[in-house]
Amino acid sequence: MDEETRKRFDEQAQKLDAIYRSAEQTRRYFLWVLIITVVAIILPLVGLLIAIPSFLSVYSSLNF
Repeated sequence: MDEETRKRFDEQAQKLDAIYRSAEQTRRYFLWVLIITVVAIILPLVGLLIAIPSFLSVYSSLNF
């Protein structure tokens, strides 16, 4: 293998490493977006499913 071919392989290896780091960073970003979405949307909905029936029972027991 001549020197020019080896140099190209080394450059490609460096570029592949950079692509891998970028892909891993993007994967972690999407994971945190998913976690934040669950915390910000799904958990309040579950809380409402628990709170609304108790609120309705208190509201319906009031005598006007």
